Amino acid sequence: MYRFLKWTAITLTIAWVGWTIYDSMISPRNPGDLPYLDANTLFEDGEYERALAKYDEALAIDGNHLHALRGRARTLMQLERFDESLAVFDAAIARQPDFGASYANRGILRDRMGHYEKAIADYEQALALDPELAEGPHWLTRFLRKQAQKPPGIAERAAYLRSELAKPEKERLLRVPELDDEQRSYKQ
Repeated sequence: MYRFLKWTAITLTIAWVGWTIYDSMISPRNPGDLPYLDANTLFEDGEYERALAKYDEALAIDGNHLHALRGRARTLMQLERFDESLAVFDAAIARQPDFGASYANRGILRDRMGHYEKAIADYEQALALDPELAEGPHWLTRFLRKQAQKPPGIAERAAYLRSELAKPEKERLLRVPELDDEQRSYKQ
């Protein structure tokens, strides 16, 4: 048993070192990928202003960098620059209209803006394109984000909004800041 574990550990270590060398030195990179990857790290760390600068740097290098464009839109949403974010989401969706996460993120944005009917339409479009989005973040993602419980996903949010919009206007409860803050954008 000891030999098996020893050789497994050695094999995994060699594989990890080999992958690291390949990923950092050999694998082909597209123009703008390095600032894009830096921006993603900054975004995950909550450094939104710095992340925005890195996404802009990636787009300056390669104006067609779709992942950087999506990241820029998510970052603008986190900075509460909603009109700019909406324009960037619209541009990303126009460039790749069959990518569900962009609709999900635009739905989250429209939800935050108070455009609930449009948010529901985006949530439904996202789920039609990618039904797995209904599951929300994977357990590993939640673990890394230190989220013990699964936050509500876009399917739950769309159902909640539909039920609240069916009520008379004075009885509606469309925003619960403590719960709304748990909803995070979908990473591309």
